[in-house]
Amino acid sequence: MLPEYTVMTVVGIVIVIGLEIFVFRSGIFRRGQYWAALAICLAFQCLVDGWLTKLSDPIVRYNPSQFLNVRFPWDIPIEDFGFGFAMITSVLMLWQWQLNRSRKDTQ
Repeated sequence: MLPEYTVMTVVGIVIVIGLEIFVFRSGIFRRGQYWAALAICLAFQCLVDGWLTKLSDPIVRYNPSQFLNVRFPWDIPIEDFGFGFAMITSVLMLWQWQLNRSRKDTQ
């Protein structure tokens, strides 16, 4: 059986990318500002998530059967980065989509 957290992370990534490409078409994947914002968010995610999931004294524990148990860097489960990508991208996508709609309404 596939690990649940891994599967849900991949599903989340695919859904968010699909929504951007086929539904919202906000254009964020073509914008440098999106990639810069994503890099900044993921850098802070490394700091916080690394502290929360460190194997020496974890605050957050994962069921080993529910994820790939691949941790990088600082004991962070790699699925956390996929989840972070999906969450950040969905928020920025909807925000940009709404901004694009507002601009069209005022023209």
